[in-house]
Amino acid sequence: MAVTAAQVKELREKTGAGMLDCKKALEEANGDITKAGELLREKGLSAAANKAGRIATEGAVESYIHAGGKVGVLVEINCETDFVGKTEQFRTFCRDIAMHIAAANPTYVRREEVPTEALEKEKEILRNQALNEGKPEKIIDKMVEGRIGKYYEEFCLMEQQFVKDPDKTIDQLLNEKISAIGENISIRRFVRFGLGEGLEKKQENFAEEVMSQVKL
Repeated sequence: MAVTAAQVKELREKTGAGMLDCKKALEEANGDITKAGELLREKGLSAAANKAGRIATEGAVESYIHAGGKVGVLVEINCETDFVGKTEQFRTFCRDIAMHIAAANPTYVRREEVPTEALEKEKEILRNQALNEGKPEKIIDKMVEGRIGKYYEEFCLMEQQFVKDPDKTIDQLLNEKISAIGENISIRRFVRFGLGEGLEKKQENFAEEVMSQVKL
């Protein structure tokens, strides 16, 4: 497939990899920017991948309080230097992540944090769903593995679609910032409070309410 200069430029800006490497990755991925980026990371050619192992202990604890005080979020995001931690670009990223958490309500930062017990319980539910749908026993395990990806996308922050730009995941957004800022950045932990959480109350769509007050 022919790759355009615009595609190469976009991939280079997102990954920090060389022009030729970006072109080859895009050709291998048939022009798919996301897949090409993953190929570069697998080969260790993207700037984000090269920085991933570097120690990041500086950064910021950012907060987001939804208008009216209904939802509150604290998130710790680390970078390598105090200088970067104080830049507007880094702080804006932190605010965006805090706002996203308020709207999307993830449970974990990344899939590796999902407890084995919770994962096995979800797989059991998915397996029973497949059985109830009358699916053949021999393909159920493969179906469960495929559907568990949706579980990660719903509950793991890094795999959620960014509420301000659903065309990219939080992981992709993070890698873009790593390439742009030039330091390793890590979303370490977060806590989210919902007013009256755990109490019986009227259900509300916080994602829509939060986004209605964010100027995109």
